[in-house]
This record gives sequence, structure tokens and C-alpha cells, in this order.
Amino acid sequence: MATYTLPELPYDYAALEPVINPQIVELHHDKHHAAYVKGANDTLEQLEEARDKEAWGAINGLQKNLAFHLSGHILHSIYWHNMTGDGGGEPLAADGVGDLADAITESFGSYAGFKSQLTKAAATTQGSGWGVLAYEPVSGRLIVEQVYDHQGNVGQGSVPILVFDAWEHAFYLQYKNQKVDFIEAMWRVVNWQDVAKRYAAAKERADVLRLAP
Repeated sequence: MATYTLPELPYDYAALEPVINPQIVELHHDKHHAAYVKGANDTLEQLEEARDKEAWGAINGLQKNLAFHLSGHILHSIYWHNMTGDGGGEPLAADGVGDLADAITESFGSYAGFKSQLTKAAATTQGSGWGVLAYEPVSGRLIVEQVYDHQGNVGQGSVPILVFDAWEHAFYLQYKNQKVDFIEAMWRVVNWQDVAKRYAAAKERADVLRLAP
């Protein structure tokens, strides 16, 4: 039985136009995200076989594959819900996301400073990767992370709450090689209600990372 399954999109393929066209959404979800789900499940089966046979010659590759595919599945699952056709703008208390707005100001000095940092982090990823806003439970603050591929260069224990996909498959059919134009456009579809819910949930689970007994 498969451990991981491809989640359904929370909207139709055309819901994010004109920022992301329907063809990209369909290919990205139905092909690329689906491949990460299959890869994670296949790797778990291969690890089970390795345990049964005590055959560990491929362990390094299998562990890397599991991290790659599983992280790809998780980040994409967040990504779809981080967006909405009627999103964008700045998170405001009047819209019911005041705690998130306050946390952004406290952690980055201003919303403008946060927006600039996440935009640059996503747009300057070398090769394939993500720009991520994450809750860091040790300090209780928000941080921006620049994720290479799906799983590298992150603070251990940090919880992603807003993710910008900077892989070429997320934008190339529409934006060609202009990654920065795609990242700038992404701010018009951010679902701040979803981000705020993820922030609140991350704070509630902050004690799961214990640095001392």
C-alpha cells in the first residue's frame, strides 16, 4: 500500500491565471508532483527490501532519494495551498491575519524587507530550488531559507509556511528564463489566510524540537 498520495488541487487549473497559466498548473501537479510521490513510495519499498536482505550497498543513494522525493512532495503540497486566485497584497490585521503580519514585522523589520528578502532568495537559487518562509522553533521567529533542489540548506526543525517554487518546470513555459519575473508575479496569488494558519499551527508545535531534556 502506498504511503504517500498525490493531493488534489484546491482549485481548477485556470484559477491562478494570469500569474500561472493552466497548462503549467496541470503539468506541474499531475506530472512533476506525481513523480515525487511515486519516487518517495518506490524508495520506501527499496529500503524495505534492503532491510529484508541486509543489502546495504545502495544505502547512500536510497537515503538521498528518499529526502529528495519526500521533500518535493511536502513542499509541493504546501505550494498549492499557499496560492489562490484572489490572493496577494500585504497581510493585514483587518483580514484576520494580524498575528502573521506582526511576526513578519518583528522578524524582518517590515513587510517590505521580508518581501525583498524572500524574492531575492527564490530568484537567485542556483539551478533548481525554492524560496521559503519558515517558522524556526528555537528562536520562535520567522526566517527565510534558500532551498536547493528540495531538501538542502535548511535550518533543522524549521517549518515551511510559505514556499515559492523556483524550479524551471514551475514557470518556463510561460516566463521562459525570466525566473525573477515569475517570483515577482507570485506575490499576486499568495494566500495569506493559508500562510497564517500554517504559522499558528507551527507555533503550537514549537516544543517538538527539544535541545535539552
